[in-house]
Amino acid sequence: DFLSALMTHHRFISFCLYCGGIVAFVLSLVKRHYLQQFTLFGWTHVTLLLIVTSSHFIIQNIFNGMIWFLVPVSMVICNDIFAYIFGVLFGRTPLIKLSPKKTWEGFIGGGFSTLIWGILFSKLLIEREEFICPIEYDDVAGSLTLECVRNPVFVPQLISIASWKIIWYPYYSHCLIIALFTSIVGPFGGFFASGFKRAFNIKDFGDTIPGHGGIMDRFDCQVIIGTFVFFYYNSFVGQLSPTSVLQQVYVLPVEEQLDFYQTLTEGLHRRGILPDAQFSSISKTVADLANTLRAGMKH
Repeated sequence: DFLSALMTHHRFISFCLYCGGIVAFVLSLVKRHYLQQFTLFGWTHVTLLLIVTSSHFIIQNIFNGMIWFLVPVSMVICNDIFAYIFGVLFGRTPLIKLSPKKTWEGFIGGGFSTLIWGILFSKLLIEREEFICPIEYDDVAGSLTLECVRNPVFVPQLISIASWKIIWYPYYSHCLIIALFTSIVGPFGGFFASGFKRAFNIKDFGDTIPGHGGIMDRFDCQVIIGTFVFFYYNSFVGQLSPTSVLQQVYVLPVEEQLDFYQTLTEGLHRRGILPDAQFSSISKTVADLANTLRAGMKH
């Protein structure tokens, strides 16, 4: 009961705790240090917006299926690495003044490499259920499960092009769109980071990879891409599943669960899906259960 209540009201609880933090901040203000304190307050909120919000979106991508996390993340890494390689080997034309070493040759080469990599890596993952199934709770087993009915985007289709016949997954089309976004918009996350480093006279966030920056330099685009995939999935791919609906129903009190069940059967009966005999039997059973529960509560 405690966990159910916490899950239902956690947003309100979090907001109340945040308001408590605002009150504590105001009470901690010290004369002659107002500017410094409010500057730190602002930096805290910017950090939360960039790190916590984007992390929330990325975690949701994982719950939607590991393929929605692994493929976009690998695309960013692929684009970054191959843009660097093509820039070093063929770079002649500067791309943006903010980053003089970035070239059009690297930008275009990295883009094509990302498109190819996205399809190849997707083909490797798409056959395995553990990568495409969303993480859901199995009420029968009493544990999380990675078994599911395949989303239509993961169902193969036979496409004929002239005399060629190829097996095409709709996910590949979504993958190409994500790769295109990663190739065109993603690098601007790196340019943003370059502007930030120049503002603070920092060459790189680290030196783990010689000539290519540190670990943090590899994550400057992940925030944008992870957020894009979250909104893209929920706008064009996401669909309700019986398991996700049931998880919401199970949070309700038992009496309301029975009301929900009765309402569902009435809807099926009105649409002619549930015959009269079965509907009458179910309605009587639900009514008897409800009366038994009410009698038990009185005692």
